[in-house]
Amino acid sequence: MRNRLILAAALALAFLAAPAGAAASDYAPGRLIVKYRQGTTPNVQSAVQRIAGVQAKRRLPGGSRELQVKDGASVRQTVAELRADPNVAYAVPDYIAHASAFHPNDPAFRLQWNFAGTYGIKMPEAWTLARRRRSPGGRGTVVAVLDTGVAYRTFRRYRRAPDLRHFTRGYDFVGNDRYPFDLNGHGTHVAGTIGETTNNRRAATGIAYRTKIMPVRVLDAEGAGDTIAISRAIRWATRKRADVINLSLEFDSSVRAAQIPDVVRALHYARRRGVTVVGAAGNQADSVVAYPARTSSVIAVAGTTDSGCEADYSNAGDEVDVAAPGGGANAPNDDNVWDLEACSRGSGRDIYQQTFTSSLRRFGLPGGYEGTSMAAPHVSGLAALIIGTRRLGRHPSPRAIEEHIERTSRDLGPSGFDSRYGYGLIDAAAALR
Repeated sequence: MRNRLILAAALALAFLAAPAGAAASDYAPGRLIVKYRQGTTPNVQSAVQRIAGVQAKRRLPGGSRELQVKDGASVRQTVAELRADPNVAYAVPDYIAHASAFHPNDPAFRLQWNFAGTYGIKMPEAWTLARRRRSPGGRGTVVAVLDTGVAYRTFRRYRRAPDLRHFTRGYDFVGNDRYPFDLNGHGTHVAGTIGETTNNRRAATGIAYRTKIMPVRVLDAEGAGDTIAISRAIRWATRKRADVINLSLEFDSSVRAAQIPDVVRALHYARRRGVTVVGAAGNQADSVVAYPARTSSVIAVAGTTDSGCEADYSNAGDEVDVAAPGGGANAPNDDNVWDLEACSRGSGRDIYQQTFTSSLRRFGLPGGYEGTSMAAPHVSGLAALIIGTRRLGRHPSPRAIEEHIERTSRDLGPSGFDSRYGYGLIDAAAALR
C-alpha cells in the first residue's frame, strides 16, 4: 500500500487529464483499457496490475486488455498510474460515444414531431451534419418568405418575434412600401419553420436557424393576394439574390397557367437565375396540385401527418414532387398496403412555431396550424441547409437541389413515385450525409 501511495504522489503532476469538457459520464465507471509494450511477460503484466489495484477482465481485439478498478481509486488516478509504468504502451478510460445528433434545449422542441418524431424529417442528425460541414443552421443563405409578412422588427405597434433573429431587407407588395409587417401570423409561423432560433432555451426550433429570412409581403391581413403582387415579388426576391423562395400560398385548383401568365413567367425567371422555389401543393383535397406549385419551376410539396400519411386536406397529383409534415388528420385512403396499415392511427397533431396569439404584440405557440403551407417551409429550410453546407458544391442549380431532395427522400405509400407523396417524405439527415 505504501508503494502505491508513493507512486500516486509522484504522478500527481504528470497525469494527462481528460479532454476539456469531459465528465465522469463520458467514460464507463471503474473500467479502463490498457495495452502493454511488446515483450512484456504475463508475470510483469500481473505485477503492474496488482500495484495499480486493477483486475484483468478480458483480452480485446488488437492486443489490448480490459481492466476493472478494484481498490476504490478513480479511473483517472488509475490511468495515470498505469501510464507512468514503462511497460505500458497506453492506458485510457473506456470512453462512451453518444448518438451523433444535436438535440436542442428549446422547451417546445418536444412538440415538434415534424422535426424529430417517427415521421419527422430527422433534424437532430441534420443539424449535427450541418455543423460538421461548417454551416450551422444554413449560415450564409437567404430564404425569401412570400407570405402575409413576417414579424421581423419592433416598430410602433409592431414587435419582432422574440425567437426570430436573422433577417435581410424585405418589401411589402400589398402596401407598396419597405415595411413587410405581418398582420396575420401565417407568414411568421412559416418563417419560424425555416429559421426560428435554435438551442437558445426559448420557444421552438427552426430548420435553417442561421439563414437570413427575407420578409416579402404578398398576402393581406386576411391571407389573400393577387397575381400582380406575387409575380412582382418573385422577380424582386430573385434580383435581391435570395437563394430560396418559399410560397406557402395557392390559387384555386381550377386556375390554370394561362390565367396567371405573369406568375408562371416570374417563376421560370427565378429558376433560370439559380433560385430554388418551393410551393405548397394546396389544401383543397383535390387530385391536382394548385398553382403556383404546379409550375415545373417549383418544388411542389404535399402534406403528411404524424403517422406518415397523406393529410386529409392535401392536394395530390403527378405534379407532387415530395411530401413534408403539414400536420392534421389522415386522409381516408384504402387502396394500397401503406395507407391501409399505417393510416388507421395517428393523433392529428399540429405544426408548432412561434407566432402571434391574441394580438400583434403577443407571441406564443398556438395550435391550429396545419396544411401544405406548413409543409412547404420544411423543404425550403432543407434547401437552405444543402446550399449553406455546399453539400452539392458551391453553386448548386435548382434542378440539382430538387433532384437531391427527391433522391434522398423516404418512400411512403406505394413503392416508388406516386401521386400522393411524390418521391416521399423529405429526410434532412440523408440529404446532408
